[in-house]
Amino acid sequence: MWASEDQWAQSSNEWDRSSDEWAWSRDAQPSADPQPSPVADLPVPPKRRGGRHRMPAPPAALKGRAAIIAVAAGALVAAGQNISTGGDKPPVETVAPMALGQPQAQLTEPAATEPGLLDEGPLDLGQFSDILSNGSKVADEMSAEAAAKLRPLFMKFTSGTFTSGYGMRWGALHPGVDIAAPIGTPIVAVEDGTVISSGPAAGFGMWVRLLGDDGTITVYGHINTSLVNVGQRVMAGDQIATVGNRGEATGPHCHFEVWLNGTNRIDPLPWLATRGISLGPERD
Repeated sequence: MWASEDQWAQSSNEWDRSSDEWAWSRDAQPSADPQPSPVADLPVPPKRRGGRHRMPAPPAALKGRAAIIAVAAGALVAAGQNISTGGDKPPVETVAPMALGQPQAQLTEPAATEPGLLDEGPLDLGQFSDILSNGSKVADEMSAEAAAKLRPLFMKFTSGTFTSGYGMRWGALHPGVDIAAPIGTPIVAVEDGTVISSGPAAGFGMWVRLLGDDGTITVYGHINTSLVNVGQRVMAGDQIATVGNRGEATGPHCHFEVWLNGTNRIDPLPWLATRGISLGPERD
């Protein structure tokens, strides 16, 4: 019994060895005339060998860098295409999300034209010069208005020495005040008004008369030259004449009178004083 068992085991081992040799020979040397085999028709799982031909999986940090490089490369290509085409492609309009039952509304609105600005620039140099000229005129007018607001309401009519006041002199009424000054000394308007006389006058040689806005007439006599015309509008401080020695005068001076309501001659000193003007002490 033991002999026959030993023989059976030996024969089994020999059969296993022959099966292994046959399988090795089949893998190593393919048949020149392959024949279909029921074993070959069965699905054979792929053999997993050492894997030396595969690359290890990249780390997460490397994947992130690769994504950044890819995005940058795409942006660079897009920029190059825009430059090559001249950049004249219209920008893509952004629209707001469409609400239910409502049409799409654009987020971008056309810029409104500011009032007073030119839609187009000057066409030529002449038009540009006209624009500059008009702007200069407007600037001058604004500057004049600002300066007028800073000017005083009343001014002393001339500079010099107060030599004679209002009253009787040599048996007759002297209806004004005199200030002696060299010939050519400027004479200015005491207040705002309109020129009603400019030129020769009996007894004064030459004079200028102004009708003030309050109805008062101021008289400037014995002048040498007149610098204004009848109907001209003047403001306090504007030069209207120069000191002279014309008419019945004993020396170069300016004779000044005040006529209330156009006819009533009054003493100019109190009238001037109420307007902040002083002639100083009277001297011979």
